[in-house]
Amino acid sequence: MDTTRSKILFERAQKSIPGGVNSPVRAFKSVGGTPLFIEKAYGAYLYDVDDNQYIDYIASWGPMILGHAYEPVVKAIQEYAEYSTSYGAPTTLEIEMAEMIISMVPNVDMIRMVSSGTEACMSAIRLARGYTGKNKIIKFEGNYHGHADSFLVKAGSGLATFNIQTVPGITAGVSNDTLNAPYNNLEAVKKLVAENKDQVAAIIIEPVAGNMGCIIPQPGFLEGLRKICDEENIVFIFDEVMTGFRLAPGGAQEKLNIKADLVTYGKVIGGGMPVGAFGGKKEIMQHIAPLGNVYQAGTLSGNPIAMIAGFTMLEELKNNPAIYQSLEDKTKYLEDGIRNVLTKRKVNFRINRFGSMISVHFCNHDIIDFDSASKADIPLFNKLFHFMLDKGIYLPPSAYESWFLNDALTYEDLDKTIEAFDAFDGY
Repeated sequence: MDTTRSKILFERAQKSIPGGVNSPVRAFKSVGGTPLFIEKAYGAYLYDVDDNQYIDYIASWGPMILGHAYEPVVKAIQEYAEYSTSYGAPTTLEIEMAEMIISMVPNVDMIRMVSSGTEACMSAIRLARGYTGKNKIIKFEGNYHGHADSFLVKAGSGLATFNIQTVPGITAGVSNDTLNAPYNNLEAVKKLVAENKDQVAAIIIEPVAGNMGCIIPQPGFLEGLRKICDEENIVFIFDEVMTGFRLAPGGAQEKLNIKADLVTYGKVIGGGMPVGAFGGKKEIMQHIAPLGNVYQAGTLSGNPIAMIAGFTMLEELKNNPAIYQSLEDKTKYLEDGIRNVLTKRKVNFRINRFGSMISVHFCNHDIIDFDSASKADIPLFNKLFHFMLDKGIYLPPSAYESWFLNDALTYEDLDKTIEAFDAFDGY
């Protein structure tokens, strides 16, 4: 494909934007080459500035569950934009959005809107500390909860993509208060809790990880964490920025039948607009200002354009739960097709899938945590990425990212993707 205009734009961008991008993974540094500049997207397809069409397996990193430019969402945004794009004052939409989320998600009594998933996770940790009076948190290697200081200690995806092990600007105090455990390793968590008795405020986790590929919690892992939190007065936080409303109307809590104390959300609840939220039990949420003394604020929190976009998206998902089965069927079809091809080609591989999240790893060992994901054949994935891109198929530009399917994908799109896997001669 001719990508001349993207190359020209990237050269231009590097003169005014650090690295030429506003989020590092977009730079293609892990896979090599020049990033594509996207001009528009409809349904299951992206279109770059050189007029090339791509089947999209990123879905804006998750939120485009129904496809790009979903007509009801676009119309709602257009209608409400005529009223103004921000007020800095309460709106009815904020109430309706909160009531919608509470009606869909188990174990959420109250919810606070913010402007990003990073902000939601950062605020949830602050709230947990304020509620418990303790300072330390436990997170998991390879999980990514945004770029707040606490979360950049042994984080996944973006940092792994760039092989960044330590981040300048993170103080020793923050690092000391952030305890890390391997994902799916309950004994490691028990050891950390015992070594830091009565000091751990929260355990935060991606219930289905998406930042080291798609990593599924092993049986008993989340249940064990729930038990530890109950016994030790620790706030259990589910980061559902990726899984919320994607895996089920009630997200991972519903799908896995595990109750968290606090849950964080991101892109999906804005229909792709910049938005986030954190919510949970009333007894914890009432410690947030102005009810309590844990301060959190934001001029754009509950932005009316983001609220109407997200409300319209969630209303469709709530009223048409068959969408989830359709998405899962398509993702399984893709998994089965790729599995058949790679088996026929005698390639060492593992495919992880949960609902409409999926990742392919080139290795002969199971992928259960960050360490096992990092030992896969990353250079082979990078070669495959560029081959697929040339075939008009846009995979995440990092072996450490989950793929996200959208329901606008057709079975013809899936067949084309499977055929491209078969045509790749670099195995």
